[in-house]
Amino acid sequence: MTAGRLLRALDRPATPWRNGGGVTREVAAGPADSGLDDFVWRVSLADVAAGGPFSAFPGVDRIITVVDGPGMELTVDGTPHTVAEPYRPFAFSGDAATDCRLLGGPLVDFNVMTRRTAATADVRVTREGFSAAPADGTVTLVIALAGTAAVTAGTTLGRFDAVLLSGGESAAFDVDGVTAVVTVTPVRV
Repeated sequence: MTAGRLLRALDRPATPWRNGGGVTREVAAGPADSGLDDFVWRVSLADVAAGGPFSAFPGVDRIITVVDGPGMELTVDGTPHTVAEPYRPFAFSGDAATDCRLLGGPLVDFNVMTRRTAATADVRVTREGFSAAPADGTVTLVIALAGTAAVTAGTTLGRFDAVLLSGGESAAFDVDGVTAVVTVTPVRV
């Protein structure tokens, strides 16, 4: 691979949730070295062992995708939403009071969060090959959710490995499984 930053799943530490309901592994965030209070965008994978309330993220838009497990019912500001079909993104506001009920056991989900005043995100799930070339100021994160994805110049992404591309970089991906493509675009004011 000649472009982008390779992010191997094995290099991600697990961070326990405050409520003990699971662990999170951050895939990437911007700006680099930002935390939960100052990120512009953040992408993570979570092992969810138990249901319960979601942490509030005022001013943040969220997109969650079930990767493994029987799914969940999210109650967002009093309205229930079944999020059970694997690889189908569900968007909601981090401002909303959100509670999770597991539909039959633990699961793994893929989370994308953007600070509403600074960035937007698009999550596309694909099982086919594609090329990515983000525009200046935009980033694209490609993550193998199942199977593998072969990347330009011979690198192969295993399960949960990712490549982060910034404006001006490009790569082609040959997908043998399921891959998520997250495009984060700055808000223009």
